[in-house]
Amino acid sequence: MTSNIAESINAALVSARELPIYDFLEELRKMFGRWNCSNRKEATQTYKTLGKKYQKMLELNETMCTRMTVVPSTEYLHTVNDGGWNYTVCLLERKCVCGRFQIDELPCPHAWAVLKSKFLMPEEYCSSYYKPSTIVMTYDVPIYPLPDKNDWNIPEHVAEEVVLPPKWKRPPGRPKKKHDKNLRELLLPKNQHSCSICGQGGHNKRTCRNAPRNK
Repeated sequence: MTSNIAESINAALVSARELPIYDFLEELRKMFGRWNCSNRKEATQTYKTLGKKYQKMLELNETMCTRMTVVPSTEYLHTVNDGGWNYTVCLLERKCVCGRFQIDELPCPHAWAVLKSKFLMPEEYCSSYYKPSTIVMTYDVPIYPLPDKNDWNIPEHVAEEVVLPPKWKRPPGRPKKKHDKNLRELLLPKNQHSCSICGQGGHNKRTCRNAPRNK
């Protein structure tokens, strides 16, 4: 999760990384300010029980539970049959054998089937972090803009400090803009285009030899 967030921020700062340090930090502050404002606005304009993203996840799980059968064992313990596979759901501990109920803290399709059979509201089994009130509190602290350079009140001991350049020598050639791929990325299979006529890979419909010829 942390790696994906870092990669998303790095992708958004590709052009800003060419700027000097001060201008780079200013672009970073503006970007986070825009994100903070838009996310808070989206959360305040949500009139449903959950946030927009998590409401879609909940509705998707609901569509996946239509053909499941539920067999109760106790008031909270149930067995859900999904295409020949049995899954145990415990509403008291909010757990499912598939693992999604306790990890996502959102009713999985199997838990959805149990809640439907008992006529219970799924929002009561969702994490409080997914509710709009909590999302608004996340972005409640604003990112204040910086004043102009001429209005800065710089202490005297900071203004007199001399900042020297780094002691390392810049390597020859252009600096790299893309990161070096690790072994795992190199071993991933590359996307191979397939022919739209025969369905085989390695060629397209123009160079396809398996296509029927017109007499």
